[in-house]
Amino acid sequence: MAEDGGEKPLKKISEAFKDLAITLNSEDSDLKVAPFSHACSLVSPLFGCLGLAFKFAEMDYVAKVNDLIETSNSITTLQVLVDQDIQANTVRKQGSHTRNLLKVKRGLDMVKVLFEKIIETEGNSLKDAASNAYTQVFAPYHGWAIRKAVGAGMYALPTRPQLMKRLNEDDDSARVQMQNYITSSDAVIGYIDKLFLSKELGIDW
Repeated sequence: MAEDGGEKPLKKISEAFKDLAITLNSEDSDLKVAPFSHACSLVSPLFGCLGLAFKFAEMDYVAKVNDLIETSNSITTLQVLVDQDIQANTVRKQGSHTRNLLKVKRGLDMVKVLFEKIIETEGNSLKDAASNAYTQVFAPYHGWAIRKAVGAGMYALPTRPQLMKRLNEDDDSARVQMQNYITSSDAVIGYIDKLFLSKELGIDW
């Protein structure tokens, strides 16, 4: 059972993304950088909970989210952020806000697939769920060395009960929050994909 009174990162994540999805369904359908980057920052501890296999993702993701948080002081919406990089011809430049946004989106996608696989699978091992999520979302963009390191790290993943303890949830409550995130993040990820495709930037780079 989850301990009472502790932090519940999963609940915070699912609530923040639910708010973003509600925004997208309303009249004001352009995502603002500040609430988006804040919601993304809540996902960061989750990578930490998964241990060594996702250490690279955690470091990379946190750095990119921090850039977007900083950017939110001067740029209001994701659309403006992408438009500014297009005008400056820096979209694909290392460290550009648009490139960072794409990488962050990929992190959100990986978590979504991971949650889907965790809900689908029985048993205490997370190895299949995590391997599937990594292979589907990150592996096509990683070189051999990173893929090998991740493969080795998969053996150090926490068990399902260990992960639940770290997240301060029991299996039932975790499933509810994971499903909430899957539904809400789908709208957010879809919005970002559409934004990139509408500007003819592509999403596979």
